[in-house]
Amino acid sequence: MQPFSYQRADTVETAVAAVAGRPAARFIAGGTNLLDLMKLGIERPEHLVDIGRLGLDRIEPTEEGGLHIGAQVRNSDLAADPIVRSRYPALSQALLAGASGQIRNKASTGGNLLQRTRCPYFYNRNMPCNKREPGAGCAALRGFNRMHAVIGTSQACIAVHPSDMAVAMAVLDANVETVSPGGETRSIPIGDLYRLPGTTPHQETVLAHGEMITGVTLPPPPAGRQAYRKVRDRASYAFALVSVAAIIEVSGNRVRTARVALGGVAPKPWRALETESRLAGAALSDNVLTDAAEAALAGAV
Repeated sequence: MQPFSYQRADTVETAVAAVAGRPAARFIAGGTNLLDLMKLGIERPEHLVDIGRLGLDRIEPTEEGGLHIGAQVRNSDLAADPIVRSRYPALSQALLAGASGQIRNKASTGGNLLQRTRCPYFYNRNMPCNKREPGAGCAALRGFNRMHAVIGTSQACIAVHPSDMAVAMAVLDANVETVSPGGETRSIPIGDLYRLPGTTPHQETVLAHGEMITGVTLPPPPAGRQAYRKVRDRASYAFALVSVAAIIEVSGNRVRTARVALGGVAPKPWRALETESRLAGAALSDNVLTDAAEAALAGAV
């Protein structure tokens, strides 16, 4: 790990200014991903700005009937929150499916959204990786790529986004709140937060350098039953081979509304809009479910 300087920010304004003023500066919160990347020499920040004590650790109802989650809320606290468990169970299930208890006790909401891929070629500095070193090539294309993306990819990168939490937030239509070094704030629909790889897979989000996530807002929960299902190679502490967050409202034998988001198959949490369209209003049958499932992966490579 190369030497770096460290600063503990006492306000949001101080934090964003400190990072914006230095191209090689990074925010650090729980550090569950960044520190690993620094040890491997993949991330090489010259200055770390600790944002762990900015008071962004509250979970509060909104006037509209939704929920505001501070960027520093720990994953374990969010999963255990009574409102989340009762009104947003898919989010609680997704959080508990991720990592381990020890990591969930450190990992933050904002950091979870911004964690980087767990592609083994990205982590192996002896292998070419466009995400790690633009223009180097993508070893995964002809390598062992069972855990890689099959939709939303490009010839430059087939890495997947690793977050379970982000998949649940995608199906819940979360908005990610940020503040920029100039003091401007914005609310970004989670589906717009992430960039697809195209020819620039190293540019993973729409955030500018120094722009910091301050929280996430969930709208009131939609009608229907929520669930998160994760398929993985071992029962815990493993990333998804595929995961699904779904909110389905059924009346009798007919689907009234449907929301579906996929994880483990794309470079971002993937909202399966065509699947939702085919399910909405349809009578439940094996053929309808098969057709909807196939629509989710139309064009997969």
